[in-house]
Amino acid sequence: MLKINQKQNLLLSKVYGNPEYKGKHIIIIGNKIYTTKTGQAKNRLLDTLLPKYPKEVPTITYIPKADSLILANKI
Repeated sequence: MLKINQKQNLLLSKVYGNPEYKGKHIIIIGNKIYTTKTGQAKNRLLDTLLPKYPKEVPTITYIPKADSLILANKI
């Protein structure tokens, strides 16, 4: 299991607590926050970031807008 370091944890808290990140895809790597508006853009950005930070594991998430619903299936 991979552990999130303290700096990543602080950045993740910043992302979840800040309304400017709502509706965006988030990548945290290299102690920096990167955002995109679409999943395709996120994938392209991730393709450029992984070679730049080869020894780091990114944290990737999507912050839904306030009026979004997330539905889950029970398996």
